[in-house]
Parts: sequence; C-alpha cells; structure tokens
Amino acid sequence: MELDLRLLEAFKTVIDARSVTEAAGIMGVTQPAVSAQLSRLEETVGFPLFVRLSGRLTPTKEGLSFYQEVAKVAADIAHLRQIAENIRKGSLGRLVIASHPSAGVSLLPPLVAGFLQAHPDVSVELITRNSDVVRGLFPSQYCDIGIAEMPIDYLGIQTIRYRMRCVAVLPRAHALAAHSVITPSLLSGVPFFAISRERTHHALARAFAEAGAEFNLVGEAEMFASVCGVVEAAGAVSVVDPWSAESYRSSLLVRPFEPVIPYDVGVFHAADRRPSRIASEFLTRLDLRLREMGATARRVRSNSGASRER
Repeated sequence: MELDLRLLEAFKTVIDARSVTEAAGIMGVTQPAVSAQLSRLEETVGFPLFVRLSGRLTPTKEGLSFYQEVAKVAADIAHLRQIAENIRKGSLGRLVIASHPSAGVSLLPPLVAGFLQAHPDVSVELITRNSDVVRGLFPSQYCDIGIAEMPIDYLGIQTIRYRMRCVAVLPRAHALAAHSVITPSLLSGVPFFAISRERTHHALARAFAEAGAEFNLVGEAEMFASVCGVVEAAGAVSVVDPWSAESYRSSLLVRPFEPVIPYDVGVFHAADRRPSRIASEFLTRLDLRLREMGATARRVRSNSGASRER
C-alpha cells in the first residue's frame, strides 16, 4: 500500500478544521476536490474514515485512530521541511576543518567562535595536524576545508594560496622597541628564537647572511605560537606569521620586518564537489580575515601532481 502525502494532508486538515468546506478554504481548493481526496484515501487504506451524521462528516473510530498516526507523520514532515530550509539557508549542519597548528591555534579560534555565534545550530569540528597530514586528508569525504602550508601538490584539490609577510616580535621593553621597522642589521647578535620550518628558517638565515648580520640562533620551535611564547618569557626576538603575532599583540611588540619574508598557506577543499553553504560562508569569512591581515590571494590548480598558480 502506497500512501499519497497529499491525501494524508487533506485528511488531517479536514479533521483539524472539522469541516470539508473549511478545509477546502485552508487548502485553496474546491470542496468537491477535498471530498475526492478523502474517497481516494479510504480506497487506499481499506476502511471508512468518516460517516455522515446530520449532514456533517464525522470521523469513525478507525478514522480517529488513523488520524493520531497521521498527525505524528505530519509533524515529522514539517520538521524535515524546516531542517531542509535551514540547511538551504546555511543555518544548520556540520563543518569539519583540518588545519596546520599555526592557523589552528591562532587564526581559526576567533573565526570559529564568531561563526558559531552567527549559526547556533551549526557544529564545527577543528582538526589540528601538521601540514603534511592535513594535505593527505584531501580529497576527503569527511573534511570540508583544509588549511596548510604551501606547496600543496595533490590532485583533486581546489586551492587558494594566501601570501603574507612575516613580522618581527619583540618584548615590550626591548632595546629596539623605538624602531618602526626591524631589519637583520638591527638584530645582528641579538638572541633569536626561530621557527624550525625549513622555508621560513632558511629565508631568515639568508636575509641575515645577505645583510652581513650575525644570526644568533638560541633555539627553535615547530609552532609560531610557541615561538611567541618564548619571546614573551625569555626576552629573545623572532620573526613569525602575522596571525600568531596578532594573538600576542597585548604582550609583545609587533613590527614590520625587512626584507620581506613571505609566508604562504593554502586554503583548499575537494575539487570533485562544491562546498556546502556552511563551508562556503566560512571560506568567505576566512578570506576576508586573511585579506584584512594583508594577505594576497591567488587560485592554484593542481595538474599531474604539481601545483600551478594562475
């Protein structure tokens, strides 16, 4: 037996309105059309739903029992319709973001907090792993958005590269606090606590060498946030990504560093499906925040396992 939802809705409306005429008005159809729908439903279920008493339709005992179940189904359908509408508007669902530690610790938490305030019915899972692991999660049916250091040389990924310039961080009472721009020459011989990532570390070492300055390396850490923590506590100096510096702005001095030390991250998702409305809105917010911090953006296309920018 296959039940037509339209017939069930007509049946429920008639009982709720206690009149075929009233039900027809609510449904925007004619009274004969409603009567025909009731007859078809009775033929489908195989028992009478109404009897006519004193010129009015009155539900049978079987009809009332059936109505109780129909009302439950109608409530479930209304709920499903509301869920579908919320998903369509991007106000309901789940968002999974896989990120390397720098973004996961400093950049994403305030963005996620603001997103959850705007979408109280959305849940967010934030996975923090090193960039190699994050890259390897895509293409994935589980994660919606990935954030990792460049390069991202994987097929099946749609990537936007964001390039920022690193900034210098110093203790607030440091002797160089009066300088508006920090250079290798100013930092020559000054205790320097560096990030251990190869690209940024090598770029810094090269900048010091080209300036003829002493790169007085006293330690390294794998995360920019850890570097900032050491600078804050130990009085060393460093050059870090802008969002880690921003999170320590209340306790550290942040200054431009020259020459430019670029820091590249990729924001990406699986290329074989469009991001959900929720993911699309978060990507828009992320893009706005990165551009506010001075990042330039360029779309990257993966081709035969090698990233190409355009």
